[in-house]
Amino acid sequence: MSKIKATENMPYNAVTRQIRVGVQPFYMQEQSAPDDCHFVWSYHVVIENHGPETVQLISRYWRITDAHGEVHEVRGMGVIGEQPTLEPGDAYQYTSGVPLATPSGIMEGAYQMQNEKGEPFDIVIPAFSLDSPYQPVRLN
Repeated sequence: MSKIKATENMPYNAVTRQIRVGVQPFYMQEQSAPDDCHFVWSYHVVIENHGPETVQLISRYWRITDAHGEVHEVRGMGVIGEQPTLEPGDAYQYTSGVPLATPSGIMEGAYQMQNEKGEPFDIVIPAFSLDSPYQPVRLN
């Protein structure tokens, strides 16, 4: 566990119950195969506890939407095999990845947390864009 990081410098942020989640996605050219419709991103997440109570991350929920509008939902215990506990002022960070069959998409979700009394609550993972150089950019 580390002390508070600067998630406000990350491009995607959300705050729920004084817990800030920041996300930075990265397109992984070396793991992608565009000719085979295989596009891979990693994403770095920082969770900061700015609140007064100790909390634990219990589970995660992801909603992943590709460029064709196909939705894939992922639920599971913890993140990368861990269920970190964050005391006030603590930060936790991890990196994971996601493949898509399209050159762009969107991810969003929630973490189920638990306070010291065992009371569950959800915190928002901000929606973030998965963009590759193979997706034309259109300004609206």
